[in-house]
Amino acid sequence: MSDTLNSPDGEDAYDEVQDAKAPLIAHLVELRNRLLYAVVAIIVAFIFCFYFAEGIYAFLMKPLVDVVGEDQGRRMIFTALHEAFFTYIKVAFWAAFMLAFPIIASQIYMFVAPGLYQNEKSAFVPFLVATPILFLLGAAMVYYMVMPFAWEFFLSFEAPSGDESLAIQLEPKVGEYLSLVMKLLFAFGLCFQLPVLLTLLAKVGIASAQGMREKRKYAIVAVFVVAAIITPPDPISQITLAIPIILLYEISIWCAVYVERQRAKAEAAAEAE
Repeated sequence: MSDTLNSPDGEDAYDEVQDAKAPLIAHLVELRNRLLYAVVAIIVAFIFCFYFAEGIYAFLMKPLVDVVGEDQGRRMIFTALHEAFFTYIKVAFWAAFMLAFPIIASQIYMFVAPGLYQNEKSAFVPFLVATPILFLLGAAMVYYMVMPFAWEFFLSFEAPSGDESLAIQLEPKVGEYLSLVMKLLFAFGLCFQLPVLLTLLAKVGIASAQGMREKRKYAIVAVFVVAAIITPPDPISQITLAIPIILLYEISIWCAVYVERQRAKAEAAAEAE
C-alpha cells in the first residue's frame, strides 16, 4: 500500500484528488458566506420591521377598514393569549423578507456570477431587476384592486337579527386575517413572475415563442384555474388576476421572440467569423 502511494502514479492520483477537493471546498465556503450575509440581512430587517410591526399591521388591515367604514362596533379578535404577539412576529418576518429580498437576490447572483460568461452576466442582470418590480406590481394589484372587491363580497353575507334569527356579523381573527392577506400578496406577486420564468426558459431553449403561441388556449385555461384556486371565491377577483396574467403571457411571447432573434444574430455572427 505504501509502495503504491510512494510511486509516481500514486502521487499523481493523490494530487488529482486534492485538486478536485480544493474547488469544492472553495465553493462550499463561498456558499456559506453568501447564506450568512442573506441571513444577517433578514435578521437586521426583522428587527427593524418588528419595531414598526404595528404600523405594518395597520397597513395590511386598511383594505378591510376602508370597506367597513367608520362603524365603531367593528373589531378584530384573538382567541389565544399569544396569538396577537405571534401575529406581529409573523408580520415582521414577512416584511423583513420583502425588505431583504434585493440583498438575498444579489447574494445569489454573486454566488453564481463567477461561473458565468460576460454575456451571460449581462443577460442575467435584467431578470434581477424585473423580479422585484413584477412582484411589487402583483402585490399592489391585489392590495388596491382585488381586496376591496373580495372584502365587499365576504361582508355581503352579514345579516341583521330578526324575530327568529340571530345577527350574522364578521369578527375576523387577527392571525387568520393576516395569514389570508399575506398569502394573497405572495400568490399575486409570484404569478407576476411569469414573464421572467418563460423568458429564462426561452433563453435556455426549453420554451419557444412558437410553442407558447400554440399552447395559448391551454395556458388561458390554466390561468383561470390558478386564479380560481388562489383568489377569494368571487368572479371579480378571479378575473382581476386572470386578465393581467394572460397579458403577461402575451408579453412573455414577445420576450421569447426577442431572445430568439438575439440568439440567431449571435449564431450568424459566430458563423461569419
